[in-house]
Amino acid sequence: MSVQRILVVDDEDNARKAIATILNEEGYDVAEAADGAEALARVADFSPAVVLTDVRMPKMDGLSLLRAAREQGSDATFVMMTAFASVEMAVEAMKSGADNFLLKPLDADQVLVTLSKALEKRSLRQEAEALRDQVRTRVRRFHDIIGESPQLQGIYDVIRRAASTRATVLILGESGTGKELIAQALHQESPRRDKPFIRVHCAALSENLLESELFGHEKGAFTGAIARKEGRFELADGGTLFLDEIGEISPTVQVKLLRVLQQRELERVGGTQTLKVDVRIVAATHRDLAAEVKAGRFREDLYYRLNVVSVTLPALRERKSDIPALVNHFLEKYGDSYGKQVRGLAPGTLQALLAHDWPGNIRELENAIERAVVLTQGQELTTDDLPPVLRGPRPSGTSQGSLIPGATLAAIEREAILRTLEMVQGSTSRAAEVLGISVRKIQYRLKEYGAQSDGAHARLDGDEPNGPDLAAES
Repeated sequence: MSVQRILVVDDEDNARKAIATILNEEGYDVAEAADGAEALARVADFSPAVVLTDVRMPKMDGLSLLRAAREQGSDATFVMMTAFASVEMAVEAMKSGADNFLLKPLDADQVLVTLSKALEKRSLRQEAEALRDQVRTRVRRFHDIIGESPQLQGIYDVIRRAASTRATVLILGESGTGKELIAQALHQESPRRDKPFIRVHCAALSENLLESELFGHEKGAFTGAIARKEGRFELADGGTLFLDEIGEISPTVQVKLLRVLQQRELERVGGTQTLKVDVRIVAATHRDLAAEVKAGRFREDLYYRLNVVSVTLPALRERKSDIPALVNHFLEKYGDSYGKQVRGLAPGTLQALLAHDWPGNIRELENAIERAVVLTQGQELTTDDLPPVLRGPRPSGTSQGSLIPGATLAAIEREAILRTLEMVQGSTSRAAEVLGISVRKIQYRLKEYGAQSDGAHARLDGDEPNGPDLAAES
């Protein structure tokens, strides 16, 4: 372990040297400064872990030194010393960022104990920050897809194996589950990553407009076609074309799309020239295409052409263990966007988020967190900041920090898991490592907490519990 550096600042030579001698004997690397101005220069070149400084000094006092050191980027821990203590001075020092306060005349043992605690607190803070950095990298390691649940791990594996091929991929899942992110990940993992990634939202366009967008048109092909236009297939040549909501396209467009998939060629609307294209198709839909085929609304041959490799995204209610990581991602995103310093969630907020079924999936969760960040007046989101549908009953039991004595082991375990998840930015694997339990146990507990809260909502409102969800949990 490296020797910790301590800067002692005091205009009284004897007092300063006595403290320095004691600290040297304890094995610390010690530097001295006789006033705040000299100390500020030493902070820059000595980079102390702790600055032990007198408050009243000539040229620059201790509080001014603390503020100036913070402005120049120092993260040193400050412990203030004074013979003229007052409540106002102590409050001002703590507001400015001081860690502790020592009264003169100093007691050597008290100095060493205070210093040891300050260094320990600093070490924990640095470790927590390093852990957050690791988790940010970990949860975003796969092309901005947030989550570590077993369901997503299986999808990551399919993406890696399918990406290197030209096989068509069909992405299934409810609206708001992140299908476009999966399509982008497929493109980025593929040899086509340096070529275009073109998106088309099929449900947003009429039949004629969609046909023109996909295949292009010649001048005069229809009213308003005043010039030749290249279609999305041509624009995506060599790259990837993402067809979102493919289940909404008309039978006419289905026929033309089938030809492109089979023969890798097309004609523009109103044209006769056959164009060859090399495009990797990724399609997505929230519909059950197999059922659409049986109902005669979707061509069976096109379905099989699209469904070479299929990926089914789970609904958010099926992977609630990813909610903490997603929440922290959106907190950071919208905190930066709106210029708010939101550090995390107040006790009970995460449990309220876990209790909701999220019919709108990730899109609904993102909207809820953005709203909460906009409305919050503090540095932690509370249940009052959430949309009314998420608030439900107040969390029962004792508040954070007062669980022992008198709480059940289950309540203590729940508090430990939820607060640790907040500390590690929602990573279940890191939380498991910190708590010394398995990832599977944390994921099971998160489902359990959600189910318990769902039950509380049902009893409060007088509604029947959700049968399928309860069956899944049992």
